[in-house]
Amino acid sequence: MTTSFEPLLPGTERALLHRVAVAQSEGRSPSFVGAVVRDGAMVWSGSRSCVDGHAPDADTQFRIGSLTKVFTAVLVMRLRDEGLLGLDDPLERHLKGTGVGEVTIAQLLGHSAGLAAETPGEWWERSSATLRPELSDVLGERPVLQAPGRRHHYSNPGYTLLGSLVEAARGVSWEEALRREILEPLGMSRTTVDPVAPHAGGWAVHPWADVMLPEPSEHLGLMAPAGQLWSTAADLGRFAAFLAAGDERVLGAASVEEMRAPGSPAGEGDWEGSYGLGLQLLRRDGRTLIGHTGSLPGFVACLWVSVEDGVAAIALANATSGPPTAAVAADLVRIVAEAEPRFPEPWRPLPAAEVDEELLSLTGPWYWGTYAYGLRLGPERSVVLEPLRGAGRRASFRALPEGGWIGLNGYYAGETLQVVRRPDGGVSHLDLASFVFTREPYGPEADAVPGGVDEAGWRGL
Repeated sequence: MTTSFEPLLPGTERALLHRVAVAQSEGRSPSFVGAVVRDGAMVWSGSRSCVDGHAPDADTQFRIGSLTKVFTAVLVMRLRDEGLLGLDDPLERHLKGTGVGEVTIAQLLGHSAGLAAETPGEWWERSSATLRPELSDVLGERPVLQAPGRRHHYSNPGYTLLGSLVEAARGVSWEEALRREILEPLGMSRTTVDPVAPHAGGWAVHPWADVMLPEPSEHLGLMAPAGQLWSTAADLGRFAAFLAAGDERVLGAASVEEMRAPGSPAGEGDWEGSYGLGLQLLRRDGRTLIGHTGSLPGFVACLWVSVEDGVAAIALANATSGPPTAAVAADLVRIVAEAEPRFPEPWRPLPAAEVDEELLSLTGPWYWGTYAYGLRLGPERSVVLEPLRGAGRRASFRALPEGGWIGLNGYYAGETLQVVRRPDGGVSHLDLASFVFTREPYGPEADAVPGGVDEAGWRGL
C-alpha cells in the first residue's frame, strides 16, 4: 500500500517538473517553484530559473500576497473557538470607531461585508504604509459601498479590520500573534513579514519584450494582515497539511472544516467557485480545491488542497504577471491524484458498542411519497439518508445525545431527523423537517402522511 512517505513514481515526478518548466517558460517568469504534499508530508518539489545553476528550492522565500489572509482568518477563528467573539457579532462590538456599522466578523471573513475592494489614494501595494497610518486612512470616508451580506465582493481593507481585531483581542501586534499562535506551533520558521535570505527578488517582465524591471518591496503597515507575508514551498506545505486535517495546537479539525465550507453557493453541487471563511474554493477536474491565491508587485502564488485526494500543491513565481500559479497548482494536484490515486481505507466492521438491534431495524428503504431512499448506519451511531433511484437529497446525520440526529450537510444541514413511534412503541415513520418517510410508498401509516391516503389504495388503469 502506498503511503505519503514513499517517493512518487519517476513518471509522476517528470510530469510535475514538466508542468513547472512549461509555466516558467510560457509565463516568462525569472523563476518558478512547485511542490506537492501528500497525506501531510512533502513528497516532491521542483523549480526552473532563467539563470543556469541558480534555481530556487523549497526553502527559498517568495512573497505570497493574499495567501496571508488565510493566516489572519485562522487567528480570528481561534478567537471564536476561545469564546472571545462570535462570527455573527458586529465588528463594532469588539473594535470601536471603525465606521462600518453592523458589518459582521463572518461577513468580513467571507468578503460579503460590502466594503470597498481597495484603499483610497495611491495603490497600496506599491506605496509607503506611512500614507495610511490610521484605519480611517485605509477605509476612507465611505468604507461600505454595498449592503452587507448581499453578495461576495473581495475586500483588502476588510482584512486590515480583521488584523486590527486580532490585535485588540490579544493585546499584541498581528505579527506577534501570528508567530506565537500559528507559525511556531506548525514549525513554519521560514515564514516572515519581511524577507529573510535566501529569498527571490520581485520582477516586472515587459509584456512585449524579454526584459525585466525590479519591483519595489514595501512594508504594508496596517494592510499587512491582507498580504504581507513571505514564505517558502516547504513552509506552505506544512500549512497545507494543517488546512487538510487541522491541528489542535492551532485550530481543531471541525473549525478548519467550517472554514472550508462554501459561504453562499447557488445550491448543493452546482457551484464552480466560492469562498469560505478566509479560504477560496474551486471545483476543477472533478475535485474540490481549497486554499488561496496571492499576488503583490513582483510575485504571484497559490496553494490548493484536495482534502479528498490527500494531495496539496504550491506554486510560487517572482513576476508581477504572467505565471499562471493557480492553474499550475491545480494541475500539480491533478497529476499526482490521477497518476497515483489514493488507496481507500480497508473496510472494517463497526465497533460492537456502536450497533444494536434497534438501530439496525431502522436501516434499509424508506419512502417520501413515491421517492425511494435508503437509510444506512455509520460510525458513532450516525446515519446517511440517500436516494436509491433518480434525483434526491443526500445528507449525513450526527446522533444527538437526547435521541434523533442532526443534519450535517446539504439541504438538511441543521435539520432534525427523528423516529416517530405508535402508542404501542412500534415505529410509525421518520420525520425530517416535516417530511414523512414511511416503510412503504404511501403505506399503511396513512395517518402519518399529510393529506391522508386514498382509502381504495393503489389501482391499475
